[in-house]
Amino acid sequence: MNINKMTFVTNMLKLYLVTDRRYHPEMPLDQQVRTAIEGGVTSVQLREKDLSEADYIEIGKSVHAVTHSLGIPLIINDHPTVAKAIGAEGVHLGQDDGDVDAARKLLGANAIIGVTAKSVEQAITAERCGADYLGVGALFSSKSKTSAKRISFELFDSIAQSVKIPIVGIGGINIDNLHYLAGHSMAGVAVVSALLDQPDILGGTRRFYQQLSEVLK
Repeated sequence: MNINKMTFVTNMLKLYLVTDRRYHPEMPLDQQVRTAIEGGVTSVQLREKDLSEADYIEIGKSVHAVTHSLGIPLIINDHPTVAKAIGAEGVHLGQDDGDVDAARKLLGANAIIGVTAKSVEQAITAERCGADYLGVGALFSSKSKTSAKRISFELFDSIAQSVKIPIVGIGGINIDNLHYLAGHSMAGVAVVSALLDQPDILGGTRRFYQQLSEVLK
């Protein structure tokens, strides 16, 4: 990965929103995303597990129209074909959700490809295969992904030290436990409920962003 791309990816990971439209069913997802971006979100991952591919593409187009207009990259969870169909900036792959090389061939050299890593071995392999960043966790118990297994901060730091590509902390991060991440090597955090499970998405995101900026100093 060239220096310019690495800088872009590192910066975009500061406050990485992962979507879940179930928190505000009364509000269109593209509106939720727009509001969160206005509050400080620096990148968005579209992660809606219960949709058919056709519906995923439809909702993805509406979300991408918002993110693109605001200069924020949109990453599609697990589905390179959906990312290709809507012109999204990249894709995020779990360990069981696809191959980095195949995604790269489909999406091209400029696409941003993230990979979930829960061990040093997975991290090194993902970097070697061409991943642009790693999602590492779960750091805390997750409200939106209850099956996610926590990893220790010691392992988190070992993973960060094992690769040169940026990492984003994931899993159960909220404004009450954010301070525990101070001093750990990360480009930013990926969150769902910390931003979307709020009556006031804009105000909640602004408060979270302000505290995150202190943690990442």
